[in-house]
Amino acid sequence: MDPTGPVTIRTSKFITNRLLNRKQFVVTVTHPTRANISRDDLAERLAQLYKSEKERVVVFGLRTKFGGGSSQGFGLVYDDEESQKKFEPKYRLIRNGLVTKVDKAGRKLRKERKNRQKKLRGTAKSKGGADKKK
Repeated sequence: MDPTGPVTIRTSKFITNRLLNRKQFVVTVTHPTRANISRDDLAERLAQLYKSEKERVVVFGLRTKFGGGSSQGFGLVYDDEESQKKFEPKYRLIRNGLVTKVDKAGRKLRKERKNRQKKLRGTAKSKGGADKKK
């Protein structure tokens, strides 16, 4: 497998979605001598194709066809950053580096903390949220 082999990009089912300020399409990538193409490289090439900046292009759902040589996924090109932040799901914004991930305690830990606080009253509630020493 040649990591720098030829890549052909075709878009189909192209729609200009004016309500969401974006262009959306199905991307078919043919890469006969490569294992796959990175989402970053694909976004760069689509940005050139649709005369946009690379940060406004979102590529997701890429699946390599059985036997290799071809992949298919979905692509979006937003008109501006504001609409991208408004309509894109948070996980994709994090993936593209537009939003930083908020680290929070695990689900079970949060539930245990909440239930410990239920048993306390007044100022003790703030102390009850802390983990018990084992």
